[in-house]
Amino acid sequence: MQTRLDFASVYPAAKKALAAFDAALAEPALDATLRNLIRVRASQVNGCALCVDLHTKEARDAGESERRLYALAAWRETVLFSEPERAVLALTEAVTLIADGHLPDEVHREATKHFDEPGVARIVMEIISINAWNRLGIVQRKPIGS
Repeated sequence: MQTRLDFASVYPAAKKALAAFDAALAEPALDATLRNLIRVRASQVNGCALCVDLHTKEARDAGESERRLYALAAWRETVLFSEPERAVLALTEAVTLIADGHLPDEVHREATKHFDEPGVARIVMEIISINAWNRLGIVQRKPIGS
């Protein structure tokens, strides 16, 4: 596999703007566990190998267990995730797959049971960010594993 397009070289201003958007999400910082769950799950749903590889490593480095990472693709079928984490994962999937039914009211309601309005907004912006990075990674098709 060969890289298709290196945005850092051919369109550096756009990649820099995306990185600035991502950096802006540091204030206020989202809980690292939630941020990692969002990044890994959205990357799995989108099929972005580069981001799955990167963010599972980051999650492990931040203390996430291998068991939870392995179970993340089937999170609904486990008891390994807390209710707030499950709400974030459902929101992540709904926003990532927005064309499949927009954001269902029940998913939004569940998120607002566990997070205040600024918290939900912060989570949604994190989901938007990783979805943008996934699309960039998929288009670039940078090889991993070598």
